[in-house]
Amino acid sequence: MFIADIKRVVEQVSRDKGIDREVLIKAVEEAMGSAARKKFGNKIDIEVQYNRETGEIEVFQFKDVIDVVTEPDLQISLEEGRKLDPDCEVGDSLGTKMDTSTFGRIAAQSAKQVIIQKMKDAERDAVYSSFIDRRGEVINGIVQRFDRNDIIVNLGQTEGIVPAREQVPRETYRRGDRIRALIMDVLHDTRGPQIVLSRTQPDFMINLFKTEVPEISEGIVTIMGAAREPGIRAKFAVTSNDSDIDPVGACVGMKGSRVQNVVQELRGEKIDIISWHIDPAKFVCNALAPAEISRVIIDEENNSMEVIVPDDHLSIAIGKKGQNVRLASKLTQWHLDVISESRYSEAMQDGYNSLVSLPGVGISLADALYEKGFFSAEELSNASMEDLIQIRGIGEEKAVKLVDAAKIYIENLYAEAETSKEGVSDEDIGGDEVATAADDQKVSEEDKIDDASESTPLSDETETDKEQ
Repeated sequence: MFIADIKRVVEQVSRDKGIDREVLIKAVEEAMGSAARKKFGNKIDIEVQYNRETGEIEVFQFKDVIDVVTEPDLQISLEEGRKLDPDCEVGDSLGTKMDTSTFGRIAAQSAKQVIIQKMKDAERDAVYSSFIDRRGEVINGIVQRFDRNDIIVNLGQTEGIVPAREQVPRETYRRGDRIRALIMDVLHDTRGPQIVLSRTQPDFMINLFKTEVPEISEGIVTIMGAAREPGIRAKFAVTSNDSDIDPVGACVGMKGSRVQNVVQELRGEKIDIISWHIDPAKFVCNALAPAEISRVIIDEENNSMEVIVPDDHLSIAIGKKGQNVRLASKLTQWHLDVISESRYSEAMQDGYNSLVSLPGVGISLADALYEKGFFSAEELSNASMEDLIQIRGIGEEKAVKLVDAAKIYIENLYAEAETSKEGVSDEDIGGDEVATAADDQKVSEEDKIDDASESTPLSDETETDKEQ
């Protein structure tokens, strides 16, 4: 088989698909070798060469020169060999050029399939090599078609896919629409699109801000984290290494121009721009804004914080359906329990009462325990001897009795609860695990959330004024 225009095809495919020319040549040579073996069997010894000057594919069959031929496909007699090469001797290997036109239609079809497959493999490798280092970048494309709920995007030299899970709810696209998305992953061995795109990842929003805010690309403003509920709301934490630069104001821009460009690309997603702080408690307070925070109790062992807010700010701190506290928790990477001051005071009083109710514990001893951080009988039941004997008036023997009394108190409460089938609340046992985001007060106030807490991002008037 002689392919007259193979040279032109190789060069064109190499140019259009970005595939190395040598990879294509190797694919063509393997295909012709496969075709020859289809025609003459797998035993034959052949070598395929691509003539780069003429574009011709040359197939040579090699046979060993021997005295007595037993396998005609692999051997040639000395007499026949000397007709081809007068100087050949027994033991030499002679190569003869084969007539590729005799390979037949089936062999030609086989060669074509091998070439097509090799080209697809080479194209896949080229795409992978081109995009593997671009993960995390934002790329532009055109919506080409829809596969079930997935969006197939034309990226120029290849296709990308936006899976349904990586699409923002309620966003709609039509064929031919332009779309921007984050390169989330690049797959190597797949039959479908190799480039996995996303519009829901926090990194997508981060990259949009990098495009809009020169201070970020210059390294003056640093992004410390981001959290999103795609299409609804997001929180974005920034800091500056230059005291003269307000990081929040830089991201907001003059009259909110910069943040509004990002909001527009995210189809109206509200963005709170937060000032990062090295103190976790202050960072959490910033993240829960615009709610006011009365106090924060940190439990580093469990990586959690108990956030106490004024009663009239509870619904703002929690947000609609818990959205504000949920995003703040993702952004700060702390588990947050938000409760009102009245609820907190009630829980503290219940805990204090549980201490006073223990045998041998009077008001003065309860106060001493309270000052050392034992706010309830449950906490006392888990106390160590070393901590208790440091309290004035408590010796080793007294400490053992106090812990035992607290354990009995807790066991009795649980036993009574099981008997009555009513269950035990945290207030009954004086526990420090107070009902926070799920208490009745939150539920009742959740429906009355001030729209101001979510209608404008943290980056509106106050932050804009800073920029101005």
